[in-house]
Amino acid sequence: MSRPLLFLDVDGPLNPWAAQPERRPEGYTTLRVALHPGRPLRVWLNPSHGPALLALDYDLCWATTWMDAANRWIAPVLGLPELPYVDFGEGLFAEGPDGVHWKTAAIVEYAEGRPFAWVDDEQSEADEAYVAEHHRGPALLHHVDPRIGLREPDFRALEEFAATIPP
Repeated sequence: MSRPLLFLDVDGPLNPWAAQPERRPEGYTTLRVALHPGRPLRVWLNPSHGPALLALDYDLCWATTWMDAANRWIAPVLGLPELPYVDFGEGLFAEGPDGVHWKTAAIVEYAEGRPFAWVDDEQSEADEAYVAEHHRGPALLHHVDPRIGLREPDFRALEEFAATIPP
């Protein structure tokens, strides 16, 4: 069996968007990103997250509204290589059935039964139930507090889950 996938959301886990706006978290750098016309987005990223993610026993994959733009804007700051991404296409922001997050079905489809962990700040019990019903492999939906982003306990939880997957 191959390594599990690690689906990465940007806003919340990597960019603690809900932190106090005037107080950049320690260890983070500020990036101004002009994805759309108008005022650029303020993005806080912690460069130490890249090496920590690469050290995990996972194949990394973006699962974010940034889609391929994460490779242009986020990956270089974190020191990540270009990563594959889930293309949400027309499903971007389309509500799922019974409170299921709009990303969930696409992530399950992308995984094709392969074990995966998904770090995000928006999963719910409805997503857990959907994954349990529609995904035949092991899965971890790991919620990250968008006020603080990924921290050491999150990395430990990911390590512990990966350790349960047979080689």
